[in-house]
Amino acid sequence: MLNIQKTQEKDSILYQLEGRLDTVTAPELEASLQEALVETTNLVLDFEKLDYISSAGLRVLLSAQKIINNQGTMKVIHVNDTIMEIFEVTGFNEILTIE
Repeated sequence: MLNIQKTQEKDSILYQLEGRLDTVTAPELEASLQEALVETTNLVLDFEKLDYISSAGLRVLLSAQKIINNQGTMKVIHVNDTIMEIFEVTGFNEILTIE
């Protein structure tokens, strides 16, 4: 299960994710991001309460990064050790801006 909390302020959007970002939940996040990225130049993903991310979740992040590269910035904040290890093993720590 994934809980998505979205906060929009002008051209900036914050997504706070809680739970698991996997093959079941990734399509929900992807749909929300595709809609949101039309009108934003600054995307922030807060992973403080994210427990797990699968390859499907990584694909959603990569897709969002490719879209936002043409119009603004994306960063991932509050990444816990478990998720950071996945980012390091997959090389996503080199692709994403992580704070």
